[in-house]
Amino acid sequence: MNTSDKILELETYSYNDYKSWEGDWELIKGHPQAMSPSPNHQHQRYSAKFSRIVGNLLEEGECSDCNCEVLYEIDWIINENTIVKPDCMIVCGEVTTDFITFPPTLILKIASPSTRMKDRNTKFDLYEMCGVKYYIIADTQKKSVEVFELTDNKYKQTDTTTFVLTRDCSISLDVFNLWL
Repeated sequence: MNTSDKILELETYSYNDYKSWEGDWELIKGHPQAMSPSPNHQHQRYSAKFSRIVGNLLEEGECSDCNCEVLYEIDWIINENTIVKPDCMIVCGEVTTDFITFPPTLILKIASPSTRMKDRNTKFDLYEMCGVKYYIIADTQKKSVEVFELTDNKYKQTDTTTFVLTRDCSISLDVFNLWL
């Protein structure tokens, strides 16, 4: 191996390494990703409103027995070398640990200028590949929202406000107007 090959080699890490790190990190294909500083006010506001409304919807009506819940900033261990921490997500299934190991049904990502490219490329492809049914990207600067639904294993942009979480549970939520 020559010197230029060594320069191109990047050290990779695993979940065991990740567990010992301080601060907020994600690990994508063994490569550490530092999380941004604390979210801004608009980010917090949108996230809180989404979580509050979805939490209420899941506790009421047809979804009260569906075993779905809204979680935020919890580790999703995709595999030994990939761990992400979505802003908010809806998880349908039993969570018995301080992290999840199965795909959420819906992920809400509140984009910022520093994460926009990663959210639209790396995370988009990762969530699509893992089978996350809905991926929502909210942009605090533009006050815009894009909803992608997994159809035939590919994300298609949609303007839906009804999210089918399980066979027996769907919620209606106008994610496009949570800025108000």
